[in-house]
Amino acid sequence: MEKMWTSKLLLSQSSSSLFWREIGSGWVTYTLAVVTLIFVWQFARFQILPRLSILFRNSSFGSAGQLNNPTVSVLPSSQQHRISDVITDLDLKVLMDSLDETVHGNDKWENVVDRRNNSLSYYVKCCKPKDGGPPKYLSTTTFNLCSSETLRDFYMDNFYRKEWDKTLIDHEQLQVDESNGTEIGRTIKKFPLLTPREYILAWRLWEGRDRTFYCYSKECDHPLAPRQKKYVRVGLLRSGWRIREGKFLLYPTRFSLMFSFSFFLPLFCYFLYSVEVSGRNSCEIKMVHQEDAGLNVEMAKMIFAKGIWSYVCKMDNALRKYSAIRRIQLTSVVSAITLVQKVPLALDCCTSKIGDMGDDPEEYGSEKKVRRKPSKKLIANGLILVGGVICVARGHPNFSAKVAMAFVLSRLTKHRQIKEPSITIH
Repeated sequence: MEKMWTSKLLLSQSSSSLFWREIGSGWVTYTLAVVTLIFVWQFARFQILPRLSILFRNSSFGSAGQLNNPTVSVLPSSQQHRISDVITDLDLKVLMDSLDETVHGNDKWENVVDRRNNSLSYYVKCCKPKDGGPPKYLSTTTFNLCSSETLRDFYMDNFYRKEWDKTLIDHEQLQVDESNGTEIGRTIKKFPLLTPREYILAWRLWEGRDRTFYCYSKECDHPLAPRQKKYVRVGLLRSGWRIREGKFLLYPTRFSLMFSFSFFLPLFCYFLYSVEVSGRNSCEIKMVHQEDAGLNVEMAKMIFAKGIWSYVCKMDNALRKYSAIRRIQLTSVVSAITLVQKVPLALDCCTSKIGDMGDDPEEYGSEKKVRRKPSKKLIANGLILVGGVICVARGHPNFSAKVAMAFVLSRLTKHRQIKEPSITIH
């Protein structure tokens, strides 16, 4: 009996060990299978899927999905054509009229900033549109010793901007329409103490005569840039600029500062600002900008006025460091720069150089008019004025005062009769 129980116990133990051995081997197999599946999924996720996504984006974007922008067709066959209509030549016409200040009507403009140094000048004013909406800003920046092509590439190079503009968090190109040069991109900007703003923009570049360039940007939607909770999507942005070259960058010199406390200052400054600065080519960018980033209007205006001059100076420093290698890298990829369009002939007649602005309706600040080139009479009058200053210094105030008054009267009477090409400074 005891032997029988012993044999049964041994049999049960052997069967139990066999059972757990089978279970153990099955568990190991199952675990290995799960680990293998996880490894395959991670490999596909990080190695295969991104390449397929890039391939899909470049080759078959038309079937990616429906655009949220109502101006874009959902049909794959016509989607590219509809994207071409996001920015048209009509937008260019509106931009040119805005820059020439021919469409502002009776809007009341308020001066915000008017600053300058030896390398650049910056002037900006703003107005509240009568039809509502965010404030509209109109700015003019003049850079000394700069070509229009360099300034154009600098403004269009968003990847270089990431290096010097600390408010720019990220930028990526979403799509380029090679039929008319329209480019769509996504930009993330930092707002101090606020949620970062997300910009989905379309822009287009035109080239006019005399190396004049126009760029217009506006908000849009894109299937490759869905909304994210960690960003605030900017719902309205209309911005554009014009870049053109000129021959003048007028600013006070050391000679004028010597007489800053003299009663001859107005006359002497008039003489100085009439002289062409030889060898100092300048480039002007004039910009109109309207944006609704979800900020309080007055607070945004105050922050802008306090920090914009520092930002412009930082931008000028970055421009001076912008190298030819950067420009080559910028033009090595397909973008709005490589696909720049020509300004339509009907609109190109409005473009001109800064040095030929006699028929330009733009007027800024105090609207001072100066001569384009110094004439012999102007130089002679300047010498007379210097002689008057010398007479005052030598102790003949009565005689010098008469000379100065005669000079003032002659200048006032002759200035209205002389009709020469002029430019506007601010």
